[in-house]
Amino acid sequence: MRIRLHPTLGLLLALAVTVSSGCAWRKAPQPAGTAAPSTGTLEATPPAPAAAPAPPALAVPAPPPLASPEPAPAVSAAEKAYAGGMAALQEGGTERALDLFTAALKEKPVYPEASRAYDETLVALKKQGDAAYAQGKAEEAGKRWMDTLRHINHAGAKGKAYPFTRAEVQGQVDRLTAAQMEKGLLNYRKGDIPAAIAAWKTILAYDPENEEAARSIRTASTQLENLKKIPPAK
Repeated sequence: MRIRLHPTLGLLLALAVTVSSGCAWRKAPQPAGTAAPSTGTLEATPPAPAAAPAPPALAVPAPPPLASPEPAPAVSAAEKAYAGGMAALQEGGTERALDLFTAALKEKPVYPEASRAYDETLVALKKQGDAAYAQGKAEEAGKRWMDTLRHINHAGAKGKAYPFTRAEVQGQVDRLTAAQMEKGLLNYRKGDIPAAIAAWKTILAYDPENEEAARSIRTASTQLENLKKIPPAK
């Protein structure tokens, strides 16, 4: 028996079969982390943009070569002498300082620093002699005064106004020498020959060229030797 479907019902059945077929062909969703199959038509992946070129490296200039240190300026003989004189003053060597200042001025006559130091030291030396004489130190006083006379004749001191003159210092030396000669004679006459010789040797300590003191010492020394040869009285 042949069943005849209504045309409308037949069309609905055909549509149902078509939809069912389309649903069966659709792929089930893939679980996360699973690569998609390569079947089917895939859209082309656009190429990754090209990396930008690295900037060129900057050229670092080499550091300039170190300049050689400038050599220290040479110290002249005058400057060395002046420095030595100042050092001698710090150590209390007044006479030594004057000798070095004299050497500096000899090498360099126009040397204001050395000239000023020379003048100040010379005045100090004279004062030292005065102080020693006041304390009864005849030998020290004589040495200071004689050194003052020796340096006051230097070219660097000529024409300068000091609080003393050469004649005044020479007078002090002469009076000191006369007093020491008299002291020796008094001791000699009393028979104290060793004390007489000591007084005259004081003169030679600051004035080695004093012939009178040297002659007196020779005479007293000879007499002292003769006295030693005399046997003691029993």
